[in-house]
Amino acid sequence: MAELAIEGLVKRFNTGTVLDRASLVVRPGHLLAVLGASGSGKTTLLRLIAGFERADAGTIAIDGVPVAGPGLHAPPERRRIGYLAQEGALFPHLSVGRNIAFGLGRGGDAATRVAELLEMVGLPAAYAARSPQHLSGGEQQRVALARTLAPEPRLVLLDEPFSALDAGLRQEVRQTVATALQRTGATAVLVTHDQAEALSMGDAVAVLRAGRIVQLADPVALYRRPQDVEVARFVGEAVLLPGQARGGLVQCTLGALALAAPMQGAVSVLIRPEQIRLVAEGTPGSAAAEIRSVQYFGHDALVGLSLAAAPDQSVVARVFSHALPPTPGRTGLLVDGAVSAFPAEGAA
Repeated sequence: MAELAIEGLVKRFNTGTVLDRASLVVRPGHLLAVLGASGSGKTTLLRLIAGFERADAGTIAIDGVPVAGPGLHAPPERRRIGYLAQEGALFPHLSVGRNIAFGLGRGGDAATRVAELLEMVGLPAAYAARSPQHLSGGEQQRVALARTLAPEPRLVLLDEPFSALDAGLRQEVRQTVATALQRTGATAVLVTHDQAEALSMGDAVAVLRAGRIVQLADPVALYRRPQDVEVARFVGEAVLLPGQARGGLVQCTLGALALAAPMQGAVSVLIRPEQIRLVAEGTPGSAAAEIRSVQYFGHDALVGLSLAAAPDQSVVARVFSHALPPTPGRTGLLVDGAVSAFPAEGAA
């Protein structure tokens, strides 16, 4: 296990500043998910941690020992870091076993270590003799993970390692990676643009936007209490309605709702679609709405609705597929749980 500490990290290229004073701490044995859109600086952050790029300012320390800073740049081989890229990049001329053993020293029983690692990533020991070309995409990524973990790195960097896999494999390999990291106790940093991936895997999630870390929180806090409207929209579906807040309540077209944190004045109210419950029209306390559309996903569905009290305002409710209402039709809406709010644009 190792602690990673980054302070004021800056990286510039000819195109401009890619990382702008990024700071974060990853506790030993924890996985930090760095969530950001394409071009936000995610891969550059990993390359700086690994030592593949030099920082223009700021510091990086592993277990309290600086590896990057003013006048300091420890080479990658001295940082004891494992790097798992988007494509596993296995050596095609080597067997699975020799791929995994590539990063091991010459001493010890390599065959035993290879068998242990294959078991750790959920593959039979017999796979050691196979050629990488005879493996599926998910199996290749598992072998790449085993090779990354072979030299027992103190820190593992994961650069969107599931992006090339189809949806079914992605979930399976994601769980394999999480389990293997827990068994080794390695500290890890995962960069991704996939919100579900970040929230499900990360002990903490950092949102990176235009080179800046705009919020660092545990997954529940990030989803329920985003820093601003942009984060709210980026991390999951967001329903935003104008409202007037007074203390612990906010009044909007869906009624008087409890606030997660007290506020005053004009606000934008954040409601997650799963908080909106469809009830019979006329249910006490409910807001009347007209069903306009349904996006069906199998396990659940998104129902688009226009509000009777404000036809120009539309909302989206997430419902289990077995509870889909008839469309078109009228319904009532209730909101479950507390909501977040942000000062309205132009408000003090």
